[in-house]
Amino acid sequence: MRLYLIRHPQPEVAAGICYGRSELAVPVERALEAASALAPRLPREAALWSSPAARCAALAEPLASALGATVRYDARLLEMDFGAWEMQAWDSIPRSEVDAWAADAAAYRPGGGERVLDVAERVKAFHDGLKSDGRDAVLVCHAGVIRLLLAALAHHDIADIAAAAARAPHRIAYGELVIADCASGP
Repeated sequence: MRLYLIRHPQPEVAAGICYGRSELAVPVERALEAASALAPRLPREAALWSSPAARCAALAEPLASALGATVRYDARLLEMDFGAWEMQAWDSIPRSEVDAWAADAAAYRPGGGERVLDVAERVKAFHDGLKSDGRDAVLVCHAGVIRLLLAALAHHDIADIAAAAARAPHRIAYGELVIADCASGP
Protein backbone atom coordinates (compact mmCIF):
# COMPACT_ATOMS: atom_id res chain seq x y z
CA MET A 1 0.00 0.00 0.00
CA ARG A 2 1.31 3.40 -0.93
CA LEU A 3 0.23 6.86 0.25
CA TYR A 4 0.59 9.87 -2.02
CA LEU A 5 0.57 12.81 0.37
CA ILE A 6 0.16 16.24 -1.20
CA ARG A 7 0.31 19.55 0.60
CA HIS A 8 -2.18 22.10 -0.68
CA PRO A 9 -0.93 24.96 -2.93
CA GLN A 10 0.18 28.21 -1.33
CA PRO A 11 -2.90 30.07 -0.05
CA GLU A 12 -3.50 33.79 -0.21
CA VAL A 13 -2.18 34.95 3.14
CA ALA A 14 0.51 37.41 4.14
CA ALA A 15 3.89 36.06 5.18
CA GLY A 16 4.38 35.65 8.92
CA ILE A 17 0.73 34.89 9.73
CA CYS A 18 -0.22 31.92 11.91
CA TYR A 19 -2.94 29.85 10.31
CA GLY A 20 -4.10 26.31 10.70
CA ARG A 21 -7.83 25.72 10.63
CA SER A 22 -8.58 29.15 9.09
CA GLU A 23 -10.21 29.08 5.67
CA LEU A 24 -7.91 30.52 3.03
CA ALA A 25 -8.33 30.75 -0.72
CA VAL A 26 -5.91 29.48 -3.33
CA PRO A 27 -5.88 31.23 -6.72
CA VAL A 28 -7.57 28.99 -9.30
CA GLU A 29 -4.62 29.22 -11.69
CA ARG A 30 -2.23 28.05 -8.95
CA ALA A 31 -4.43 25.06 -8.15
CA LEU A 32 -4.82 24.11 -11.82
CA GLU A 33 -1.05 24.34 -12.41
CA ALA A 34 -0.39 22.12 -9.40
CA ALA A 35 -2.99 19.59 -10.53
CA SER A 36 -1.48 19.46 -14.04
CA ALA A 37 1.99 18.87 -12.63
CA LEU A 38 0.90 16.25 -10.08
CA ALA A 39 -1.70 14.18 -11.96
CA PRO A 40 0.79 12.30 -14.18
CA ARG A 41 2.66 11.17 -11.03
CA LEU A 42 -0.44 9.72 -9.34
CA PRO A 43 -2.10 6.31 -9.77
CA ARG A 44 -5.52 6.40 -11.40
CA GLU A 45 -6.82 3.47 -9.33
CA ALA A 46 -6.05 5.05 -5.94
CA ALA A 47 -8.71 6.46 -3.64
CA LEU A 48 -8.63 10.27 -3.54
CA TRP A 49 -9.09 11.91 -0.13
CA SER A 50 -8.94 15.56 0.86
CA SER A 51 -9.20 17.82 3.83
CA PRO A 52 -12.44 19.81 3.47
CA ALA A 53 -10.45 23.07 3.77
CA ALA A 54 -10.94 25.28 0.71
CA ARG A 55 -7.19 25.41 0.02
CA CYS A 56 -7.15 21.60 -0.26
CA ALA A 57 -10.40 21.27 -2.20
CA ALA A 58 -9.06 23.79 -4.74
CA LEU A 59 -6.44 21.19 -5.69
CA ALA A 60 -8.41 17.99 -5.02
CA GLU A 61 -11.23 18.84 -7.45
CA PRO A 62 -9.04 19.34 -10.55
CA LEU A 63 -7.01 16.26 -9.54
CA ALA A 64 -10.25 14.26 -9.42
CA SER A 65 -11.11 15.41 -12.94
CA ALA A 66 -7.64 14.53 -14.23
CA LEU A 67 -7.66 11.10 -12.56
CA GLY A 68 -11.29 10.22 -13.26
CA ALA A 69 -11.82 9.90 -9.52
CA THR A 70 -14.21 11.17 -6.88
CA VAL A 71 -12.92 13.21 -3.97
CA ARG A 72 -13.80 11.96 -0.51
CA TYR A 73 -13.60 14.74 2.08
CA ASP A 74 -12.73 13.88 5.65
CA ALA A 75 -12.54 16.38 8.53
CA ARG A 76 -9.87 14.26 10.23
CA LEU A 77 -7.48 15.62 7.58
CA LEU A 78 -7.97 19.25 8.67
CA GLU A 79 -4.95 21.17 9.92
CA MET A 80 -4.50 21.92 13.61
CA ASP A 81 -6.67 24.62 15.16
CA PHE A 82 -4.45 27.32 16.66
CA GLY A 83 -7.34 28.95 18.55
CA ALA A 84 -6.73 32.64 19.30
CA TRP A 85 -3.44 32.50 17.39
CA GLU A 86 -5.29 31.94 14.09
CA MET A 87 -4.64 34.74 11.60
CA GLN A 88 -2.36 36.60 14.02
CA ALA A 89 1.14 37.67 13.07
CA TRP A 90 3.63 35.31 14.67
CA ASP A 91 5.48 38.40 15.93
CA SER A 92 2.37 39.56 17.82
CA ILE A 93 1.91 36.29 19.73
CA PRO A 94 3.49 36.66 23.19
CA ARG A 95 6.94 35.06 23.19
CA SER A 96 6.17 33.30 26.46
CA GLU A 97 3.29 31.44 24.78
CA VAL A 98 5.40 30.40 21.80
CA ASP A 99 8.14 29.25 24.21
CA ALA A 100 5.61 27.24 26.24
CA TRP A 101 4.49 25.51 23.04
CA ALA A 102 8.09 24.81 22.02
CA ALA A 103 8.76 23.31 25.47
CA ASP A 104 5.87 20.82 25.12
CA ALA A 105 4.81 20.84 21.47
CA ALA A 106 2.72 17.68 21.70
CA ALA A 107 0.58 18.62 24.73
CA TYR A 108 0.42 22.44 24.67
CA ARG A 109 -2.74 24.13 23.32
CA PRO A 110 -1.49 27.02 21.19
CA GLY A 111 -3.95 29.88 21.45
CA GLY A 112 -6.26 27.58 23.42
CA GLY A 113 -6.79 25.47 20.28
CA GLU A 114 -5.88 21.87 19.61
CA ARG A 115 -2.94 19.98 21.00
CA VAL A 116 -0.76 18.03 18.57
CA LEU A 117 -1.97 15.01 20.57
CA ASP A 118 -5.58 15.83 19.59
CA VAL A 119 -4.68 16.08 15.91
CA ALA A 120 -2.62 12.88 16.16
CA GLU A 121 -5.66 10.98 17.47
CA ARG A 122 -7.87 11.95 14.55
CA VAL A 123 -5.12 11.47 11.96
CA LYS A 124 -4.27 8.02 13.37
CA ALA A 125 -7.94 7.04 13.22
CA PHE A 126 -8.01 8.08 9.56
CA HIS A 127 -4.74 6.23 8.88
CA ASP A 128 -6.07 3.07 10.55
CA GLY A 129 -9.06 3.16 8.19
CA LEU A 130 -6.78 3.47 5.18
CA LYS A 131 -4.73 0.49 6.35
CA SER A 132 -7.81 -1.67 6.70
CA ASP A 133 -8.87 -0.71 3.15
CA GLY A 134 -5.42 -1.65 1.85
CA ARG A 135 -5.62 0.39 -1.37
CA ASP A 136 -3.23 3.09 -2.50
CA ALA A 137 -4.51 6.51 -1.54
CA VAL A 138 -3.90 10.08 -2.66
CA LEU A 139 -4.41 12.60 0.15
CA VAL A 140 -4.56 16.36 -0.34
CA CYS A 141 -4.03 17.90 3.05
CA HIS A 142 -1.75 20.05 5.22
CA ALA A 143 1.90 19.96 6.26
CA GLY A 144 1.07 19.14 9.90
CA VAL A 145 -1.22 16.30 8.87
CA ILE A 146 1.44 14.93 6.49
CA ARG A 147 4.01 14.93 9.30
CA LEU A 148 1.54 13.06 11.54
CA LEU A 149 0.71 10.51 8.83
CA LEU A 150 4.40 9.84 8.27
CA ALA A 151 4.90 9.45 12.03
CA ALA A 152 1.95 7.03 12.16
CA LEU A 153 3.81 4.76 9.73
CA ALA A 154 6.59 4.29 12.28
CA HIS A 155 4.69 4.48 15.57
CA HIS A 156 1.45 3.06 16.97
CA ASP A 157 1.10 4.99 20.23
CA ILE A 158 -0.59 8.42 19.97
CA ALA A 159 2.00 10.07 22.21
CA ASP A 160 4.84 8.66 20.08
CA ILE A 161 3.15 9.81 16.87
CA ALA A 162 2.61 13.32 18.26
CA ALA A 163 6.17 13.54 19.59
CA ALA A 164 7.70 12.31 16.32
CA ALA A 165 5.63 14.75 14.25
CA ALA A 166 6.46 17.64 16.60
CA ARG A 167 10.18 16.91 16.13
CA ALA A 168 9.90 16.50 12.34
CA PRO A 169 11.32 19.20 10.09
CA HIS A 170 8.73 21.78 9.05
CA ARG A 171 9.83 21.89 5.42
CA ILE A 172 7.05 20.43 3.29
CA ALA A 173 6.62 22.76 0.34
CA TYR A 174 3.28 23.94 -0.97
CA GLY A 175 2.09 21.49 -3.61
CA GLU A 176 4.80 18.97 -2.66
CA LEU A 177 4.15 15.26 -3.18
CA VAL A 178 5.51 12.87 -0.54
CA ILE A 179 5.19 9.17 -1.35
CA ALA A 180 5.16 6.72 1.54
CA ASP A 181 5.03 2.94 1.52
CA CYS A 182 3.15 1.33 4.35
CA ALA A 183 1.94 -2.06 5.40
CA SER A 184 -1.74 -2.75 4.91
CA GLY A 185 -3.93 -4.50 7.40
CA PRO A 186 -4.59 -3.75 11.09
